Amino acid sequence: MTRNPFSPTFGVSPPLLVGRDDLIGEFASGLGDGPGSPSRATLYTGARGTGKTVILNAVQEVAKEQAWLVISETATPGFITRLATIHLPGILSSQRVERKMTRLTGVSLPFGAGGATWDTTNVHPTPLTFRNQLELVTDTLAEHGTGVLITLDELHYRQIDELREFGATLQHAFREEREVAFAGAGLPSAVSAVLNDNVLTFLQRADRYVLGPVDFADVERAIREPIEANGRTIAPAALDEAAHATGGYPFLIQLVGRYSWRQHPSEEEITLADVTMGVTEARKRMGSLIFEPALADLSDIDRTFLTVMAQDDGPSRMSDICVRLNVTANFGSQYRLRLIEAGLIEGVRHGEVDFVQPLLREYLREHAIVSALRSGNPKILGEQTLTFKPPKGGGLRR
Repeated sequence: MTRNPFSPTFGVSPPLLVGRDDLIGEFASGLGDGPGSPSRATLYTGARGTGKTVILNAVQEVAKEQAWLVISETATPGFITRLATIHLPGILSSQRVERKMTRLTGVSLPFGAGGATWDTTNVHPTPLTFRNQLELVTDTLAEHGTGVLITLDELHYRQIDELREFGATLQHAFREEREVAFAGAGLPSAVSAVLNDNVLTFLQRADRYVLGPVDFADVERAIREPIEANGRTIAPAALDEAAHATGGYPFLIQLVGRYSWRQHPSEEEITLADVTMGVTEARKRMGSLIFEPALADLSDIDRTFLTVMAQDDGPSRMSDICVRLNVTANFGSQYRLRLIEAGLIEGVRHGEVDFVQPLLREYLREHAIVSALRSGNPKILGEQTLTFKPPKGGGLRR
């Protein structure tokens, strides 16, 4: 039996990365353009499952292809210490460039003749800091015509002190035209909080990209080519259904592909029936892996805002949302901005908003009443919750 090629696992690169060629190419050009290129400091944001970690993996591979060394870290407590004491010294050790000095260890004067003994020792700056280790590494790599890329995932304001030191060090390195590049990633709200810090001016000037849905044609390629590369085919109608069901959402592409493949893995062709079952299973997994964590991070009012939005089959008018919530337009606009910053909704036309993530509307319709009852306050959602229309399908359209 041929191995399932799809990989719906966070941080794992898919068998075929599509829809991000321009972004990856821009970063690659920045490495080649030399110090001073704005693309040498880049931030990627987007909702859960839009491929933030995957694009970090991709730019790391681009850097390696250009003979750069790569350090991959996550913005968890102690990441500055790990950079200063593990990653950067590890590069120095691997390059066999420990600086050495000779020191006098003793003097002997046998029979009145002068003599001395010497000892050679490795010397590292004391104490080890992120800045002096980065300077040592870039000085060394410059001799070989290359540099170092540092990627930092899961940016968050909780690590603001370390991020301040990180940003200040990179700013010095860029000012000194050292061969260093940086790529970071995080949820929109987390990255916004970091960039709003009045000390992190360096990161505020970084290139910033919001990862959104992938085009329909690219989605079809991302599903069809791994299937064919692994000895199977997919019926045209099945491919069309699968592509539409993903909404262009990278993580859902992998989920739909994986569960469609596994319906009848010994058969040569993946049929429309296989995809129909695969989409059903993928939607369940999408709820537990993506929507539940995203909604858990929100306040009760945030969740209520989304729930009343879910009554509409398409974009919602802010005036309608405020009426359903019984709040003023000013109050409603504050939560609109919060949810846009969280990457869950977006403004689509003047006075209207819609969901960013496919299937979130249907998920909220299905779970709103249950969630309200579990909260112990079913009235929080209002009577409107009981009149939800059944979902009409939705998804990506050509």
